[in-house]
Amino acid sequence: MAKLNELELQNLRELISAHQTESAKLRTYAQQCNDPQIKQMFEQGANSADSTTQKLISFLR
Repeated sequence: MAKLNELELQNLRELISAHQTESAKLRTYAQQCNDPQIKQMFEQGANSADSTTQKLISFLR
């Protein structure tokens, strides 16, 4: 795999940070939610953001 240039690395870091923030927010929303279906929706969104974060981090290896 080709090396990342500085701009690509910076963009990748920003994407990782954004997905981590998204996951944290969705988990907070899920904790505060009383409706089980909406709670599940937030948890699934958080899990998806976590999965995407891990995929993005794999580009750093």
